[in-house]
Amino acid sequence: MSKNAIEFYLAIMGFIVIVIVGTVLLRNKSDEEKTLNARVLNSSDKYLTVMGEDNNIYKLLYSEDDIKMGDMLVIKYTGLLDDLNTYQTIEVIDLKKQDDENEVLLDYDEKGIFSQYYSLAKTKLASLSLEEKIGQLLLVRYDEEKDFNNYNLSGFIFYSKDFEGKTKEEVKKMMDDLQKKSKIPLLMAVDEEGGEVVRVSSNKNLRDEPFKSSKELYDEGGFPKIEEDTKEKSKLLSSLGLNLNLAPVVDVSIDEDDYINSRAFGYDEKLTSEYAKTVIEASKNLGVSYTLKHFPTQATYNDPHTSEPVDNIELEEIQNKYILPFKAGIDAGAESVLVSHNIVNSLDDTAPASLSVAVHNLLRKDLGFTGIIMTDDIAMKALENVENIEIKALISGNNLIITTDYATSFQNIKTAVEDETISEDLIDNLALNVLAWKYYKGLILDNIK
Repeated sequence: MSKNAIEFYLAIMGFIVIVIVGTVLLRNKSDEEKTLNARVLNSSDKYLTVMGEDNNIYKLLYSEDDIKMGDMLVIKYTGLLDDLNTYQTIEVIDLKKQDDENEVLLDYDEKGIFSQYYSLAKTKLASLSLEEKIGQLLLVRYDEEKDFNNYNLSGFIFYSKDFEGKTKEEVKKMMDDLQKKSKIPLLMAVDEEGGEVVRVSSNKNLRDEPFKSSKELYDEGGFPKIEEDTKEKSKLLSSLGLNLNLAPVVDVSIDEDDYINSRAFGYDEKLTSEYAKTVIEASKNLGVSYTLKHFPTQATYNDPHTSEPVDNIELEEIQNKYILPFKAGIDAGAESVLVSHNIVNSLDDTAPASLSVAVHNLLRKDLGFTGIIMTDDIAMKALENVENIEIKALISGNNLIITTDYATSFQNIKTAVEDETISEDLIDNLALNVLAWKYYKGLILDNIK
């Protein structure tokens, strides 16, 4: 037998040994009894939905009559929890309730982008009624014809028609009047992406010409031009009383047939990642927060506003390509991420990304994101056949639900808490992060010494 043949044979034998050892170790690990400390978010006839101390949400094949929303559980199980699976296949051996004096499940004092404000947020949260806490989870399409005063909303989203024909002074007064009526300072949001989507700069009274698209800016002057544009955009929005921009679009799209291509940066994941990083870093300390969108990707041929898009992108491609710009933006200090309504089969073929536990776990755990997660507008056609949208959105881990029919969304959430479909502790957990964000942004100033 030749030397090369012997070396090849030994390599194959070595590989087989590694596989066997790895399989045995994995089986042994799977058979070990483990413990999960978690709070109950939802219970059905078949599944128990809980949030663990790791901030991940798990759906377990388990049902017990005396479990109530908000109960803290010590769960003994065998098998392996899979963060990227919506439904877990572990075997629950034992489940016990435990006393818990904390209003909030997570230890917000030790981690998170807003960590130095969690204590203040807890104090504020304790002073709010259930209705006021629910209101903090709703980011609502503004309509000057409607009376929002009874809902204590978290904030508003403004569109081009809300600025049409107005002067800067008139826009500023509109914002000031809304803030004065609100018990808790409002998020004032707009989609000022540049290019196709320009809500503010489409009005010549507010800017001489619309902001250019990210691709056009980059082609003109590279990332320095992107930085310059972000700062100018932030200063304009802030001067008008706007404090949240639902941009940048960091979907990786180089295919002109993609629905999102004309709004995307238009280059590969490496350059799109640098674009995300540049925008987030340039936006800091200018009074306007920016939102990475649309997680994990909206690089599809179909528009979620008018259809129910399904992506068949492999998980490996999601991880090695599409989420890289989000990771770059998060590492640069992104405060919020907007999740798409696409069904991404490799992550969760049972629910749109915005309502998927697996998608949110990917964002929270794999990317280490501790900021604000928000849905895209739930009025889109992509969700028109989905029941209990608001409840599914909260159980999945969204801090903010973008909605037009705010009265229905508010009532659906309140009813779900009152009939113990979901726990008030879940409302507390999600609202706490929103309040901490508002302290971080300098919107809420009380209790700050």
